Amino acid sequence: MKNLTLRDAGPVIKEYLLITLGLLIYVAAWTTFLVPNHLVGGGVTGISTLIYYATGLPISVSFLAFNVVLIIVGLRTIGWKFGIKTIYGVIMTAIAFQVMPKVIPMDLIQAMALDNGKLISSLLGAAIAGFGVGTVIAQGGSTGGTDILAQIIGKYRNISPGRIMMSCDLVIIGSSFFVSEEPTIGLKLAVVLYGYLIIGLSSYTVDTILSGAKRSIQYFIFSQKYNEIADRISTDLHRGVTVISSQGWYTQSEQKVLLVIVRRTESKAIAKLVKEIDKNAFISMGSVTGVYGAGFEVLKT
Repeated sequence: MKNLTLRDAGPVIKEYLLITLGLLIYVAAWTTFLVPNHLVGGGVTGISTLIYYATGLPISVSFLAFNVVLIIVGLRTIGWKFGIKTIYGVIMTAIAFQVMPKVIPMDLIQAMALDNGKLISSLLGAAIAGFGVGTVIAQGGSTGGTDILAQIIGKYRNISPGRIMMSCDLVIIGSSFFVSEEPTIGLKLAVVLYGYLIIGLSSYTVDTILSGAKRSIQYFIFSQKYNEIADRISTDLHRGVTVISSQGWYTQSEQKVLLVIVRRTESKAIAKLVKEIDKNAFISMGSVTGVYGAGFEVLKT
């Protein structure tokens, strides 16, 4: 029983480690590239940043306050499993926003962000922040704010989280025009445009991370040596194989087709294995997204 408990705890520990890593990457992007250049992103973090620019109130304080209400909604809609991860994510993000400015040297911020200007900082900050958020969402977690809303809507509608987040963030970015400290209207508009660039690139990065995490390869293998190929796939790669009866229309002969779904990292092993057994085998492969079940992703509800 003890071994079973430890084995079951492994995937959970891995999820929380990846969530923590994603959160740290996300906050580091804001702390290093966006906030020092007085740039604005989306979500509750964007709102908290606007408040920080206007009043000096620490981002961590307003971030935590705004997320309390959204967490309650998330708990009611998504359930306790999601809620626990979200609470963890919000608390860790708030702590990171409090600690990270004290950890990252100002010389590093000067060299990487301030000296490179707002455009480069927008691109780098958005890409890195999007990578962090994508890592968190891929593990069923959230950084809070519009991420929670994206998960809620995504449960009932086939809409990518990135698009949902972008739609919500447009209003937040637009409001930055009215709180910007830039002296001219042109510079205020530039801040808004940089903000739109940030949410666009970060949303694209989130979608890329999520689609890549769930993408698998589906094989149809036509071979007279299907028995040997199926056995090797099962014993060597520990993947399931489905044997389908088919009939060639031209030859009118019966034949067997193997259906195999593997992760992208295993695709080369499949091709190499089939080639070793039957060089004349006919193989059809295609990319599939969202494979759930034993050996693949867990369907999160």
